[in-house]
Amino acid sequence: MTGSIALVGAGPGAADLLTLRALNRIKAADVIYYDRLIDPQILEFARPDTERVFTGKHVGAHSWPQERICTVIVAAALAGKRVVRLKSGDPGVFGRATEELDAARAHGIEIELVPGVTAASAAAVSLGRALTERGQTDHLVIATGTCKPGDPPPDWAALIRPGTVLALYMAVRAARDMRAALLAAGVPSSLEVQAVSEATTPRERAITTTLAHLPEAMETGRISNPAILFLRWPKQAQPAQILPLVAE
Repeated sequence: MTGSIALVGAGPGAADLLTLRALNRIKAADVIYYDRLIDPQILEFARPDTERVFTGKHVGAHSWPQERICTVIVAAALAGKRVVRLKSGDPGVFGRATEELDAARAHGIEIELVPGVTAASAAAVSLGRALTERGQTDHLVIATGTCKPGDPPPDWAALIRPGTVLALYMAVRAARDMRAALLAAGVPSSLEVQAVSEATTPRERAITTTLAHLPEAMETGRISNPAILFLRWPKQAQPAQILPLVAE
């Protein structure tokens, strides 16, 4: 009898941000394939006899290529197992879920997506801010700074305009190029930028700075992946320039 696959979002880091549905799928799993950013405490919710397989993916280095992951989760389901593919954040937001959905459906395997708290939501909470503000930033754009190899870089200037909050995933390495492109396009150098690394974990770090000082502030504040960058361009320009500030 064919098993099933659940692509489960584990949230941004903290185990207590796991959803009830995600918890139920983890408890029912026969095998869990999990990524590098999964809190080990989350794996403790699984049964003692559940097989746990580390797939080890992170930005810029994939010890498990996506094709291999698709192959093994399909094989496990065809062997009759209840498979959980455990991903950080929300599997539908830059989680390469489409490839795994397609692989399962091509073999007639039942598969579901279990949403999780995405990193942008968690990082905003860590900063004590809402993602949007009525009358000031009512346009939210979620994008990635890491494109598929061979693809052109993002059109940064097309992603932000007055009234926008731009939330960027996997953009740490692109900070200098992004700054240059946005300044060349006329985006104010005083634009507020905040970055949160490893949100909701004990290793969380955050900075508040300006577009002009972004790469330097990130280096000083030790911002590294996994991180979320927020660029906020309110409809009404702020009267005073935001000074570069690094905050732990």
